[in-house]
Amino acid sequence: MNERMPIRILLVDDHDMVRRGLAVFLLAYDDLVLVGEASNGVEALKICTELRPDVVLMDLMMPVMDGVTTISMIRERLPDTQVIALTSFGEEKLVESSLRAGAIGYLFKNVSVDELAAAIRAVHMGKPTLAPEAARVLINITTHPLALGHDLTIREQAVLKLLVDGFSNPEIAQQLSLSRSTVKTHVSHILDKLGVKSRVEAVKLAIQNGLTT
Repeated sequence: MNERMPIRILLVDDHDMVRRGLAVFLLAYDDLVLVGEASNGVEALKICTELRPDVVLMDLMMPVMDGVTTISMIRERLPDTQVIALTSFGEEKLVESSLRAGAIGYLFKNVSVDELAAAIRAVHMGKPTLAPEAARVLINITTHPLALGHDLTIREQAVLKLLVDGFSNPEIAQQLSLSRSTVKTHVSHILDKLGVKSRVEAVKLAIQNGLTT
């Protein structure tokens, strides 16, 4: 008899029907248990901090805070929590950003229930699980040099553009309908990804390399 604890899962998706379907799917497996749901990245980060799930199934295109940013923040705060990007989108930049943010899995929402269950078990053990399209992107990443700013998320690009335009954090928060703390986090990630230590350096680098054009 398998006496191991079930794998604790958090579902993150802004579509209620998707979450309901995934929740029903999880009921079919004794070794998987749903511990929480979130409809955006801010909710996901709060719930993850409280419940510390083993695996997060993360949608990427969400309001308030996108999936890539959320993945990065979860992995930074909770390194033992693994994340599978579960999405309908396979654009190379999105795949690349998700993997660089810390996702260990990248699957599409048309994956079969058995394949998803197997993927959850695999990532829980630290084994990467990628859809073929995502695997090809990963191979491309490792064989081709990457341009500066390639890993900036869509939201980070928007924040960087406003930095270049001279906006302060409170003004950026107002422009993008974000909290000041979220903007601060985005700015911190931008500095890290560009390899600079200040906003002034980030702006200078962005202008020199045409990152906001």
